Amino acid sequence: MNSNKFILLAFCFAASAVAAQSPTEYFNAGSSLQSWQDPGLSEVLEECSNPADPIAFPFTRSDPAHTQIQAIELPPVTEGIESIVADNSAWEMVWAWNGNNTDGPIATEDGGLMFANNDASNVIRLSPDGSAEIVYANLNTPGALSRNKQGELFVLERGLNPTVKQLEPQRQIFADTYQGDPLDCVGGIVNDLVADAKGGVYFTITQAGFYYADPEGEITRYGNNVVGTNGIILSPEEDVLYVTNGPVVMAFDVRADGSLFNQREFGTLSSGGGDGMAVDNQGRLYVSTGSSVDVFATDGERLGTIPGPQGLHGVVFSGEDKRILYAIVLRGTFQGMPDNWIIRIPVETQGYLGRAK
Repeated sequence: MNSNKFILLAFCFAASAVAAQSPTEYFNAGSSLQSWQDPGLSEVLEECSNPADPIAFPFTRSDPAHTQIQAIELPPVTEGIESIVADNSAWEMVWAWNGNNTDGPIATEDGGLMFANNDASNVIRLSPDGSAEIVYANLNTPGALSRNKQGELFVLERGLNPTVKQLEPQRQIFADTYQGDPLDCVGGIVNDLVADAKGGVYFTITQAGFYYADPEGEITRYGNNVVGTNGIILSPEEDVLYVTNGPVVMAFDVRADGSLFNQREFGTLSSGGGDGMAVDNQGRLYVSTGSSVDVFATDGERLGTIPGPQGLHGVVFSGEDKRILYAIVLRGTFQGMPDNWIIRIPVETQGYLGRAK
């Protein structure tokens, strides 16, 4: 574990911005590639027993040099949601950085955050005092993080030959093949994950459904007709699994062995496509839409929308007693050097305390 500590915040946790040392002096934005971006993917697919079509998306990597981080407009929340967010609440900026992309945030026990730093192939922990440190390095383009109820920490590596990797209590590959082939062979874009109390991990591959790696690392595929998979999360009791599928959230009931049944449409988003999600202590579901956070009751009723900036693609509860909702924001494209923001807003509810997310 790399515990060299740095101050990288351009914004502290106070209401007003406070200058800090330039993050460009300490952190390399990196230039790691996701599997679908890697020119070596064609060679991997040649060895697949049943290769899927590669992603048809043009991609070129620009110079990863740091650029000036652009300010973003944070829309006011003039109309709140009863018992969730008050009228006239306001987002505030917490952290900013270059690179694609800050993703997969989870809460830490001290009320901070931990998140994957995709391009730099590391994991960063952001403390409540405004300091940040690289806690895991030399990963393979890490995306989402998940910590289960037992405290085991997992990361989904998105680089060539993607893996579900365990980081704690020990660092090791947990699952990396499906039906004997590398995960690249199913096609799609490796995306998000959630770890369950049984010791297994659910994860999404956009355009290729979603999967369950059981406690032994054996992978089963689900959602063959759910191709727009992105965000994924379990209910607090872990008896329901939620998966975003474009503008719709799907729900599945969970059996004792982690297998799934009773696929159904749970709710429809107010706009955009669903991405990262969180749950509160009442089991309500919070879904990022690309420009807002939609809130759903446990029966699928959409209770309201928390407006946010364009590029909002993930949410997590943290802070003291998990009474702050954090969101991650990406501005830019795969072709350039985008900006990332972490923002937060106080809430009247409380995030689920039984898991990191």
